[in-house]
Amino acid sequence: MNLDIKIECLREPNLLFGGDEPGVEPRRVMAKAGAADSAAPKEICIGLVGPSAEVQLARRWLPRLNNVAIAREKNARRYRDWPGAQKAFGASFTVEERFVRPLDQERLMLALNRSSDSDKFDELLDLFDAKIQGLFGDVRPDCIIVCLPDEAADLRISNPRLSVGEREALERLQREEEQDQLSLFQPTPEELKAAEELRTQAEDLLFRTFYRALKARIMTHQNPVPVQVMRRDTFVRPDGEGQSHATRAWNLATSLYYKAGHEPWRPAELPNNTCFIGISFHHLKRREGDVVYASVAQAFSNEIEPFALKGSTLPHDQRRDRQPYLDETQSKNLINDVLDKYESLTGVLPSRVVVHKTSIYQPEEEVGFRGAAEARVPVCDLVWMRSTSFRLIRKGTQEPWRGTLCTIGDESYLFTSGYLPWWDEYPGPHIPAPLEIGSCGQTDMRQRAREILALTKMNWNSSEGIGRHPITISFARKVGLLMTELSDNQKPNPSYRFYM
Repeated sequence: MNLDIKIECLREPNLLFGGDEPGVEPRRVMAKAGAADSAAPKEICIGLVGPSAEVQLARRWLPRLNNVAIAREKNARRYRDWPGAQKAFGASFTVEERFVRPLDQERLMLALNRSSDSDKFDELLDLFDAKIQGLFGDVRPDCIIVCLPDEAADLRISNPRLSVGEREALERLQREEEQDQLSLFQPTPEELKAAEELRTQAEDLLFRTFYRALKARIMTHQNPVPVQVMRRDTFVRPDGEGQSHATRAWNLATSLYYKAGHEPWRPAELPNNTCFIGISFHHLKRREGDVVYASVAQAFSNEIEPFALKGSTLPHDQRRDRQPYLDETQSKNLINDVLDKYESLTGVLPSRVVVHKTSIYQPEEEVGFRGAAEARVPVCDLVWMRSTSFRLIRKGTQEPWRGTLCTIGDESYLFTSGYLPWWDEYPGPHIPAPLEIGSCGQTDMRQRAREILALTKMNWNSSEGIGRHPITISFARKVGLLMTELSDNQKPNPSYRFYM
């Protein structure tokens, strides 16, 4: 059988920075042109919550964000000197005494010394939450750094809300998921992690992690402030060990700047008035006692801040090929909810909708998504992506470039990770693994691949400006993780700033 094979390297999508300066790499361009948000204030006020010792370490370390720092890593093209917050963002980071809330040391030690991990978990959660919530008044910081001791940062417990039957059912699903992941061709730890990020995991509901529970608790309060969770190691690690102070400053400052309500960069080449929607599914325990799937839609557009909406809950047996799916009515309702929210934020409907999903569309989903979208929007594309055992090896020693699009007949494979010429490096330990991408219905797959590649650059939790998955999928995944901590009648906070 003759197959038509085509290999093309798509150009890396540009981002826009200060003064609409274009570029592909945030650290290089922001050091020269600054951040995209010209309306940022001169000062970004940071709150601090945590044990007294960790809070004091953070107070001594954070002023470094306002000063120049030299990168110590070997690859100077990738790891650039930190120019200071004023140069990069046009703003300084400040910590005011009134926004510093150390934990009561006696209560902290009592909680940490509980013999039951479950009691320790709940008491620590209440202790941190009370201090953080005290900063949600009319006068408030722009963002709160929560300093976690290692005992809390590593705390994980079995979910006590599950019955024996529910736990057994989820453990069976977990074994299925592990078998699916191991079906990948010689999976490396990196590839297994990538597969996990593309699909719901039974383990998300089987166990509670303190980090996840704290972030979920905070966002349920009235008018919350975004938080940045930090470990002690960030502030005490010597400059020559692991990431340099410069690289830590780049990443932390970028995250804080975005969580404070400002854009470090924005996409330069995504079409205007297009709403990109990511659909994902997550395990959720209902008050009535059964375990169901919760659907989540995440929306991204040039015109608005990314937002998330909770969709329908599905019976646990509403699956095909081991994957949950929406019926026609659920699909229509989810798209209409997103379009209603988009219209309320922008005043107009989008001119085009692109739906991203991590499994192939079922017939009910195609009818529902397309029917609801095309009733209100001129164009609708239904795109899916998933992990694959496909590999591509270049002649010589260089890995496939990021942006490589390989088409074999009707199959398309997009390398969102790979060799980066502007760094002269492949930032990964193993052979790059592409995403298999496809569509439900006719579309220009090359253009869809270009859009996916551009959307992988919208992760403001790092200053590197690249990611493996588009924000449509990575954001929906983060929402789903925190939803395992919410009750059935609670809605997730729609803002992306609370999930980073």
